[in-house]
Amino acid sequence: MTAVRVPVDSVSPGPAWRSLLWLVPLVALWIALIYWQPIIPTSGVPTTVHQLSAHALIALGLWLGLESTDLTPAQRRATWLAVMIPDTLWFAVVWSAAINGAFRAGVSPLPLLPLAIFLPVMIGAPLLLLSKRVGRVLDAMPASWLVALQLYRVFGSWALAAWLHGLLPGVFALPAGIGDVLTGLFAAPVAIAVASGASRGRNAAIAWNLFGLADFAVAITLGMLTSPGPLQLIHPAMPSIGAGAYPDVLTPAFVVPGSILLHALSLRQLIRRRAR
Repeated sequence: MTAVRVPVDSVSPGPAWRSLLWLVPLVALWIALIYWQPIIPTSGVPTTVHQLSAHALIALGLWLGLESTDLTPAQRRATWLAVMIPDTLWFAVVWSAAINGAFRAGVSPLPLLPLAIFLPVMIGAPLLLLSKRVGRVLDAMPASWLVALQLYRVFGSWALAAWLHGLLPGVFALPAGIGDVLTGLFAAPVAIAVASGASRGRNAAIAWNLFGLADFAVAITLGMLTSPGPLQLIHPAMPSIGAGAYPDVLTPAFVVPGSILLHALSLRQLIRRRAR
């Protein structure tokens, strides 16, 4: 009997998009829950839990990726520690500063919140994108991992619940919250699509990464324009994210730069594979 070869690009995308059938209701229920019980997001527990979970998954994924390379055990340990130690210290410092109110407007003459957003990206992006060892890890690990990891972006829905309660201005909360929720929702189907190995799956993942980065560009810009400071051009009737209160400030101070770096790494991985 002769086997029939099916081109990879002809595989139906149905299973990928069917993942939205259970993700969308779950996210809707989560938004309803945090709107009904606002103490949940204001406690800081969801932000801490999902970031610690993401941190643990990054550590595990990095180690598994290193195990798939031809690096020596000593090189694997050194590479893993070189990535995880700065990331862990960064999270600890930002979390401690947020709890102690260091990011509140007027507390420091330095623009601590913009520094927390841009400094990790300015330092981390060149190091991660130009590192040959990181490139070997990206070549060894499945491209779906870095996409699926950002499923946690659905927790950006806290901004929508805060807007419904009148705690955040709609000019900031709606674009930022909706963009985050869409990025998180589509992380699952895009990860499934790219795992198939089809070229259209890689193209979808590249488009998803660009959308996620554009979401941050819009959110950061609107956050600066609506927050007290020299760049404020929009004066809403309520404080924006720039008020610097814990736990909301953890989103721009830690989640945003970390997610930007994940997008950058995913794009490097996908572009390298498409070039081959």
